[in-house]
Amino acid sequence: MAKKGEADVSGQKESKESKDSKEPKKVEAAKAGFSPSVFLQSTKEELDKVVWPSRQQLVSESVAVILMVTLSATVIYLVDNFFGWASKQVF
Repeated sequence: MAKKGEADVSGQKESKESKDSKEPKKVEAAKAGFSPSVFLQSTKEELDKVVWPSRQQLVSESVAVILMVTLSATVIYLVDNFFGWASKQVF
């Protein structure tokens, strides 16, 4: 154990060793280059982790998005027309 003001050298070596043990995996992956089969396999594994929405959830959220877009477009249209009318009254 290190005294106050001294560095704990043994702890630093262990952390470097644990970092070094992870480095060869990254280096090996970088050296291997692109492999379409590995890419497709990795993609399939990641897609298996996805929690897909139910049909009911998909429909209800799609309807909510369409309604919000329609509402926003309508508000923007009305505000634009109001300012157009107001500018004609002033100028």
